[in-house]
Amino acid sequence: MVNNGFIFDIKRYAVHDGPGIRTTIFLKGCPLRCWWCHNPEGISQAKALMFFEYKCMQCKTCVGVCPTGAISFENGVHHIDRLRCNNCGICSEACPTEALRHAGEIITIEELMKEIEKDILLYDNSGGGVTFSGGEPLSQHKFLRQALRECKKRDIHTVLDTSGYASPDVFSTVLDYVDMFLYDLKLADNEDHRKYTGVSNGLIKDNLRMLVDTGRGHDVILRFPVIPGITDTEKNVDGLVKFVSSLKGINEIDLLPFHDISEKYNRLGIEYKMPVHQAPPQEKLKYIKERFEEIGLYVKI
Repeated sequence: MVNNGFIFDIKRYAVHDGPGIRTTIFLKGCPLRCWWCHNPEGISQAKALMFFEYKCMQCKTCVGVCPTGAISFENGVHHIDRLRCNNCGICSEACPTEALRHAGEIITIEELMKEIEKDILLYDNSGGGVTFSGGEPLSQHKFLRQALRECKKRDIHTVLDTSGYASPDVFSTVLDYVDMFLYDLKLADNEDHRKYTGVSNGLIKDNLRMLVDTGRGHDVILRFPVIPGITDTEKNVDGLVKFVSSLKGINEIDLLPFHDISEKYNRLGIEYKMPVHQAPPQEKLKYIKERFEEIGLYVKI
């Protein structure tokens, strides 16, 4: 049994991560490197140092406490040498305005369940529960499985928000403890998927087929990130429509329109690969919605 997990956020009163009012637990670590990732602080399984420029009052406390000399001010501009930084957390603890923050903390199963249990009345009154997101929660599958089991012991509804990228053996270990899957489908073509996410889509498709074959299709809501010039092309929409048409029991797909979060990447000091910064036009969303409705799916944007 794994008792410790690594999380980077707990979001309460979530209403878009499954039915009812939910508590969403964000686990660190993800094998994908999607160009448009909205939670880049959750990709690495190490702590991620973020700098919020608008909070900085240039007191230079961080410069004085940094044991590796990774922080400096150059011409009045705050600078972090990411190669020298060892993510010790001393600077973020010392910063008086929280302009520096480390995303990521160790939490035990017992601590996590205490946080979850604070919201049980909300779950009961709204038909909600707990959603595990990330990152990719299956990157910490042993901790995830234990947390899901503890939720089921308390009769708490569980949702897994996943890319589906895990070995079938790993994926199957959590199936009995998940009430609903929010399952990402990004790109139909394998080479396109490798280019824009860093991994093949083979496991993702295989695990989704496994869910359907076990009669769990009705427990799956597909999620399609609509990324201008990448996932919203006619070629990709055609490919996904064809693939989803081959699956039995899938009733719903949610369209997730792209929005620019380049500022978050700046705070982390990592490259933002997206060549566009505009949300997809309403005409494009309407077209994609109609394409999936043609094969009998309920579509939400």
